[in-house]
Amino acid sequence: MPPPADIVKVAIEWPGANAQLIEMDQKRPLSSIIREVCDGWSLSGSEQFALRYADGPQLYITEQSRGDIKNGTILRLAISPARAARQLLERIQSHSIDARLEALKELAKLSADPTFAAEFINMEGIGTLARLVESGTHFGEMLAFTLTAFLELMDHGIVSWDLISLSFIKQIAGYVNQPMVDVSILQRSLAILESMVLNSHSLYHRVAQEITVGQLIGHLSNQEIQTYAIALINALFLKAPEDRRQEMASTLAQKHLRSIILNHVIRGNRPIKAEMAHQLYVLQVLTFNLLEERMMTKMDPNDQAQRDIIFELRRIAFDGDTDPTGTEKRKAMYTKDYKMLGFTNHLNPAMDFTQTPPGMLALDNMLYLARVHQDTYIRIVLENSSREDKHECPFGRCAIELTRMLCEILQVGELPNEGCNDYHPMFFTHDRAWEEFFCVCIQLLNKTWKEMRATAEDFNKVMQVVREQITRALAMKPSSIDQLKNKLRGLNYSEILRLRQSERMSQDDFQSPPIIELRERIQPEILELIKQQRLNRLCEGSCFRKLGNRRRQEKFWFCRLSLNHKVLHYGDLEESPQGEVPFELLSDKIPVSDIKSVLTGKDCPHMKEKSALKQNKEVLELAFSVLYDPDETLNFVAPNKYEYCIWTDGLCALLGREMGSDLTRSDLDTLISMEMKLRLLDLENITIPEAPPPVPKEPSSYNFTYNYS
Repeated sequence: MPPPADIVKVAIEWPGANAQLIEMDQKRPLSSIIREVCDGWSLSGSEQFALRYADGPQLYITEQSRGDIKNGTILRLAISPARAARQLLERIQSHSIDARLEALKELAKLSADPTFAAEFINMEGIGTLARLVESGTHFGEMLAFTLTAFLELMDHGIVSWDLISLSFIKQIAGYVNQPMVDVSILQRSLAILESMVLNSHSLYHRVAQEITVGQLIGHLSNQEIQTYAIALINALFLKAPEDRRQEMASTLAQKHLRSIILNHVIRGNRPIKAEMAHQLYVLQVLTFNLLEERMMTKMDPNDQAQRDIIFELRRIAFDGDTDPTGTEKRKAMYTKDYKMLGFTNHLNPAMDFTQTPPGMLALDNMLYLARVHQDTYIRIVLENSSREDKHECPFGRCAIELTRMLCEILQVGELPNEGCNDYHPMFFTHDRAWEEFFCVCIQLLNKTWKEMRATAEDFNKVMQVVREQITRALAMKPSSIDQLKNKLRGLNYSEILRLRQSERMSQDDFQSPPIIELRERIQPEILELIKQQRLNRLCEGSCFRKLGNRRRQEKFWFCRLSLNHKVLHYGDLEESPQGEVPFELLSDKIPVSDIKSVLTGKDCPHMKEKSALKQNKEVLELAFSVLYDPDETLNFVAPNKYEYCIWTDGLCALLGREMGSDLTRSDLDTLISMEMKLRLLDLENITIPEAPPPVPKEPSSYNFTYNYS
């Protein structure tokens, strides 16, 4: 007979004594259980003791967290959080250097525990640590442990960052600005400054006064602190007032930030880890967001300086033409030229740039093409002006719509997504990467227009094909602009048609009743096949990044399903694993029988919490939570849409519910189509005898199967 649900069997350790094996009644007060354990070892003063986990982070167990204790857990009797905080507060102020070092080392470890942190902070512990730093008397390991403890304590959000003194900021900034500082101290100093900037508007200004971008860029040659330095640059960039961002971008360009990142990070001799990939993505987004102002600026048809840009486009394209005398003749010639340039409004092309987006950004792109790639610009304009009217590709209209499309693809103007690592190396290979990207894409558009033999009525169709060509090429992560060109050459219109046809074959809708009946018969076995694949993937497990982790330690956790499909095992990892993580390394577990439901998107508890970066649609689409007894949740943010579908489908399959993700629908259509085609092919290959056999027999029963392994 299974034990009651409120009883968990645990082992409790105490140094120098045999472990106690007890059945913990979760309905009893924790203080009563601790008193009983102390009595077992003849320890007095049970109120001075507490229980902690023996493995993993070794967190204290409270009345609120005791529900996480599972059968077989190993616990440890320890001094209470309040007593530990009091002792450590005294020891870190000891005159003995060795005693102080050991105390700070232990404090750095315990500060991650929220129960201990609350006690230590209530005793003015953060103020004591800040004074130790401000004194300037701590160095080496002692200082590193002090900064670690300070950062861990502040990360709990109990104390506002606004309370930090200017002298403390100056001291931390001093470590960053010094030429020879221990790596561990530098890492923690950069992380502290990043948290200050992200969590306090007033501290942003103070940090910006103490730290220069040039000093941070100087740290990028050190692989141990690259991620921390770029994270602080991003934080300063993100929180800078709008009028300061362009100035900061100019400074970054002058200091050759892009080329330094390209040579020391992207093309460095170390693989790029998840946190670095995220920071590169954030920098990419923030850089492109500088285009937002021009993207949302309408052209003023009465502004002569802006009109001169359009005149410049005309002059470069038709330089050999001389202006006729007479206002009417000149106006007629300009109208003809603007039509050849492909503007929608031939009389006043300035009106074409009054819609936002893309606003003036489209005109900027066109001018860059005309000035920097003049031969290409002239070729595109003259090539189309010499065609028959019905097949000419309108350069102006195409450039404006293409600019709008590129802004949508690269999400110009949107905040960075906290869980995203989708950076493109090629954008770090050129100082004018956006403009060069446009120049490649406008040539692609012109080429695709010709391949499709398009007319003005086909404009939207051409733009759809071009969008598909660009998104498919970007998905291949080209490492340079030249490699992007090569990828796009391979994605001509014929190839897009072939890819579409190939993908459409899996979605063919056969309408005849026998085919519909066959499909319905096949569907259950295909669904079972997909279900087994999803469960097998859950058994292999996946690595997840800890959401909301503002420091650069790259913390991860791993989750996988037991081979008998009865338990979810999970636990923290120091770094992203290269392969499968053994069950022994995953200290926590949830019985599948305890799982009540799976939540997704904005219904997840961790999506309702505030974060320093605004959560956008992408994060919501990757979030899911497992709700289990008693009213606890295990929260996930999948690394990508594929893993999200695999896990949500797999968890639904575990609970006997319908798998409803887009991936399942796609797989179902693909596999059913494959099976149906195989069965129909077998039917076509059956040979019909010329004459019936002399002796009548029962009709044969054909059994068609296919192995998907």
